This record gives sequence, C-alpha cells and structure tokens, in this order.
Amino acid sequence: MKIGFHTDAFNSAYWSFEKCLEWAKKNEVHYIECGLLDGVSWIHGLGYQPHVALYEDPALLRRKMDKYGVRFSQVDAAYPLSQEDGPLRGVPYVMKSIAWAAQIGCPCVDTTDGLHAPEGIKDKDAMAMMKRSYQQILKVAEAHQVVVNIEPHGYFTTNPDMMAEMQAFSDSPYLRMNMDTGNTYIAGQDPAQFLKKFIKRVSHVHVKDVSESLAKAVRGGMTGIAVSHCSLGEGVNAGNIKQCLGLLRDAGYSGVLSMECEGASGPMIEKSLAWLRGTLKDLGIAEAK
Repeated sequence: MKIGFHTDAFNSAYWSFEKCLEWAKKNEVHYIECGLLDGVSWIHGLGYQPHVALYEDPALLRRKMDKYGVRFSQVDAAYPLSQEDGPLRGVPYVMKSIAWAAQIGCPCVDTTDGLHAPEGIKDKDAMAMMKRSYQQILKVAEAHQVVVNIEPHGYFTTNPDMMAEMQAFSDSPYLRMNMDTGNTYIAGQDPAQFLKKFIKRVSHVHVKDVSESLAKAVRGGMTGIAVSHCSLGEGVNAGNIKQCLGLLRDAGYSGVLSMECEGASGPMIEKSLAWLRGTLKDLGIAEAK
C-alpha cells in the first residue's frame, strides 16, 4: 500500500501547497491530496492555504510536483451534492475538477453529501437528486477516465444502506468509494464493518483517528469531521484502523492510505506517519513508493 496525506493537515499552519510538497519530500511521502478551489481566494493567493486553485495550470504544477517526487492520489471536490444547491454549484465544480485532474494525471476526485439532511427536502427526493447529479458527473468522468469517489462524510453517505443505494444506481467502473475511518466512526458506525460491506468498491482511503474527548462529545450525533486533532494511534479509533488495514490487506488493496490529521506545522502528522508505517510493518504490509 502507498502512504499519502491530505493537505488539510496544514490548514491551521497557513502553509502553501508548495510547502506541503517540501514536507512530503523530507518525509519520503510520495502521494498527496488537496482541495480544489474554483475561483480566487485572497488567503490562497497570498500563499497561506495548502490547496490548489483550478486556474493553476496543471501541466506546470505537475512539472513542479515531479521535482519533489510527489504525485496526486486524489483531489477533493467535496461540495455537498445532497443540498438544494448541489446541482447548481456542486455538479459544475466536480465536472471542472475531473477535467483538471485528468490533465495533471490524478486518478481520483473525491465527492460527498452534506453533513445534515437538506432542509425541506425528503430523503428519497434528495437521494434522487444526487443520483441525477452523479449521472451527469459520470459522463465527464468516463470521458476523462477519472474515478469519482463517494466519501462517507454526511447524513446519507455514512448510512451504509444509503451508501449502498448510491453505489448501486450506476454500473460505471468510474463510480467508487473513498473509505474514511474517522467519519464512519464519529457517525456511530463500526468502521471495519462499514468497510467490509464496500471493500470491493474502495479505490482510496482516508486514515483518521478520533480523540476520546471528541468521541464522547459527538459520536453518533455528527456524520463527519474535517480533520482529526489527534495523531494516528493516539485516539479511540486506532484499533478500528488496524482492523481496516488488515481487511484491505486481505482484499488485495494496493492503493493510497491518505492520512487526515492535524499537522501542527509538522510534528503531529509526523507522529501519525511513524505510527502508520509501524502498523503496516506489524501487519506484514509493504509500503509501496
């Protein structure tokens, strides 16, 4: 399996994307994931945000990334498609992200639903709306041969029955799932059981622990967390992560394990990296470069 990280780890440090590339090279991590920005942001333009804008030329950025020995495992276009404005704002955003990802050689684009049920819309109607949105999105994904992942992160997608319905509505090989160990846990699910149900659909994995205090406060009452504020292995989800890694090993998964945790300007995510590398070794899983 390959190890990567989401640049969300350095949101609080106000790092630029290139500084994240420097960290990756220093720590011999060759896969990176970031959010895509559709438009101009002052904080991004000033170099204080570790994500990438769609106006940045993908060929030039790839040339820069090659110098650091880093490539994209996935780009994040997770506008909540279940919300009322999902078809208006989310669908074109995801479509543009797919075309951009294809140009830079990124294999996957991450998508999801909203954290809460959309106000004034029945569940069945919101599900039907999402399916129509994904039908449009998949036409572009198939044309560019880029996988569209649905991440368990919101009201619908952390419900295994609803996720199963979303995964089953299309037979496109470009509709897959991004497993998230932290979101499934915080939503009150058993991450290993959730993964078992969808393991044949998984093309990318977010590895996220959960602090004991956060779990006590909100588990079962939230459907996702942006980033974990504890290192991998130091939270109450560590045992579940190990189970998930074992399941992925046994299923022959050879994709990326993308760490999602607070970086604290480096030290915290470095602890996570050490734990993940040690755990892979204990489980007999080779780290691919």
